[in-house]
Amino acid sequence: MNDKPRTFPLPLSSVVDAGGKKPVVRGPVATPQTATQNAAQNAAQHASRGGAAGQPLYQGGRAVASPSKSHREALERAVQAAAPAPRQNPLVSDAVRRAMVERVAKQGVQDGVVLAALDTVPRHLFMEEGLAAQAYIDASLPIGHHQTISQPYIVARMIEVMRNGGELKRVLEIGTGCGYQAAVLACVAREVWSIERIKPLHELAKANLRPLRVPNLRLHYGDGMLGLPQAAPFDGIILAAAGLEVPRALLEQLAIGGRLVAPVGARAQHLELITRTAKAEWVSTTLEDCHFVPLRPGTV
Repeated sequence: MNDKPRTFPLPLSSVVDAGGKKPVVRGPVATPQTATQNAAQNAAQHASRGGAAGQPLYQGGRAVASPSKSHREALERAVQAAAPAPRQNPLVSDAVRRAMVERVAKQGVQDGVVLAALDTVPRHLFMEEGLAAQAYIDASLPIGHHQTISQPYIVARMIEVMRNGGELKRVLEIGTGCGYQAAVLACVAREVWSIERIKPLHELAKANLRPLRVPNLRLHYGDGMLGLPQAAPFDGIILAAAGLEVPRALLEQLAIGGRLVAPVGARAQHLELITRTAKAEWVSTTLEDCHFVPLRPGTV
């Protein structure tokens, strides 16, 4: 890939060539990505009030688009099914989650559908009870197995870039982790597939998501670098780990017109947007700096 910006279309070989990267455009540094540890009973103790999940998010006095109705209703059913219990920690309240969304908006995320999805999904349910009080700060947090749950800003930013203001029909996530980003994706896309290579995290994500009964989300245990050819093509692919290059298999599984967002690099990483413009043509754009856990092959 040469240094002239957007002199495309590119052949596939130039997109996956790790040695020809464009210089990184410096920007705000995002924190790491992928995974966590939680117990399903937290849904009863910390579940958010159902009314808030069904309300639109407001910005500047205007109501913006609400997330997926099916996912929102699933969240409401999960809350209603849980035994009522007093909220033990004010730091996991609906108001604190909304304040988190407002901070993300101030950081530059403008897509109202994405912001509403963040407002819908209770992030504290996807991490250990001991870390729940930190769920709505703008930071990544450990989830075990040397993985992290990404900071809210980077989750929203990557989904916003992938969505690009349009409709997402079929999305593939590489790196399910604790399941939080998959839940947010299910609010903005019709169908979501998510792959996790670490078996305990795959099981954790299933346990975290089971009470929410998200109908449009499918979890798979496998090698994310191989993608999911049986469900391809995807009009959106998002990676939660950084490789030196975007795997060829994922580029091939992107639909024409589809958008892939991935962190790329070793120590110095940046977000990269790749759009497939034809059968053998991809357009690449470098976004801001970031820092993610490494993308690895195989399963464990």
